[in-house]
Amino acid sequence: MLTQKLQQKLQQKLSPQQIQLMKLLQVPTIALEQRIKQEIEENPALEDGSDPDEIEEFADIADDSSETDDTQDDEFDLEDYLDDDDLPDYRYKVNNQGRDEDEKSVPYASGKTFHDIVYSQFHLKEITERQRIIGDFIIGNLDDSGYLNRDLEAMVDDFAFTQNFMTDVEEIEEVLKIIQSLDPPGIGARNLQECLLIQLERKDQSNPAVKNAIMLIKRFFLEFSKKHYSRIIKRAGISEDELKEAIEEIMKLNPKPGNSLNESIKVNHYITPDFIITNEDGELRLTLNSRNAPELHVSRSYKEMFEAYSKSGKKDKKQKEAVMFIKQKLDSAKWFIDAIKQRQQTLLLTMEAIMNYQKEYFLTGDETKLKPMILKDIAELVNLDISTISRVVNSKYVQTPFGTFLLKSFFSESMTNTDGEEVSTREIKKILQDVIDSEDKKKPVIDEKLAQILKEKGYNIARRTVAKYREQLGIPVARMRKEL
Repeated sequence: MLTQKLQQKLQQKLSPQQIQLMKLLQVPTIALEQRIKQEIEENPALEDGSDPDEIEEFADIADDSSETDDTQDDEFDLEDYLDDDDLPDYRYKVNNQGRDEDEKSVPYASGKTFHDIVYSQFHLKEITERQRIIGDFIIGNLDDSGYLNRDLEAMVDDFAFTQNFMTDVEEIEEVLKIIQSLDPPGIGARNLQECLLIQLERKDQSNPAVKNAIMLIKRFFLEFSKKHYSRIIKRAGISEDELKEAIEEIMKLNPKPGNSLNESIKVNHYITPDFIITNEDGELRLTLNSRNAPELHVSRSYKEMFEAYSKSGKKDKKQKEAVMFIKQKLDSAKWFIDAIKQRQQTLLLTMEAIMNYQKEYFLTGDETKLKPMILKDIAELVNLDISTISRVVNSKYVQTPFGTFLLKSFFSESMTNTDGEEVSTREIKKILQDVIDSEDKKKPVIDEKLAQILKEKGYNIARRTVAKYREQLGIPVARMRKEL
């Protein structure tokens, strides 16, 4: 049975412009440049305004853009899009450079890839056609560190199913030995133990230290990796000095040989800061990276199209469709420009609040001066939603007089010390790091002792919390920090 009823419902929806702004807020500087480039390519009405003479200002676009009836001949008014004022409304350039100032950029070198270098060495060897096919397949399966993580038996199946090429484990291993003879030493190893052995076996084995190092990796690799030095000395029948010399030889080896080739061919991995904070005679000054503030404007050709449209009389269906297309692109261009401008303002507003909140740290660089700070603290200061603050700090970096840091690193929880003061967990981690750095490496401090030291300094935290902070700092347990 059909029934009819009246229902009242309250819903909150985001407009396309709000969604676009939220997406732009969370991208870092480098990604923003790509996003702007993509938008310019997709929207012919949007152009890069590097030439100030071509910047045109467009007023607000009328909200109603859906009607296309023939009776609505005057629905598009050129005056809604054009403004006689020649002054630009959205020139966002932070550093107002003159025309005669060159924009400096860092050139990046390009070269052969890691796999290309290994391929070229392998093809110079005296090998058969079968060995070349197998070798090329093996090299293609090497990871960026130079390791072969593919099982040889699985590779036999790969050859049979994908290349209709019959082989066996022995033949593949024979070719693998040829690859392992290439440079840098250790290429083609299947694990760390094999990688270290390949490198040691190329050294002068008449050297007692090298000889002991080979014995150490072959027979006592597990004990060595866990730093059970006393057990090794007892079972190997060597002195502590001999063990120390062998370990020094091992420490000279490269655990990731592929990276030595990748260092010269890596693409740009430099961090591009989104914000720059400088200290000018005790006063902090915040600037936004100029790449976050591009000059954008609506295309001059689209202005001319509208001028031609305003002079024309009654328009047919095709002309109306063309005008609707132009209006759609103009809307999109203006929304994107407004979103970029609002993004710039939101970034500056948020970063300024963070800078003022942590002013003492940015003036001194002392990590113990960092205050406990969570997203809610900044959201309340700038009167924005916590999710918006989260998007702003996501993947963003700030350059300070003391280095370049991820914005997220300035946020930390708080705890109360023995004096009743609220301190940042970042401060506790800094003290923990200092204690471990100054410890006797022959007798590293265990977590229970670290908790006791922190308690004496006024930070009453449990051993499990110490272990958690130590892991977050990337510091291994005491046994793994032990040195001879």
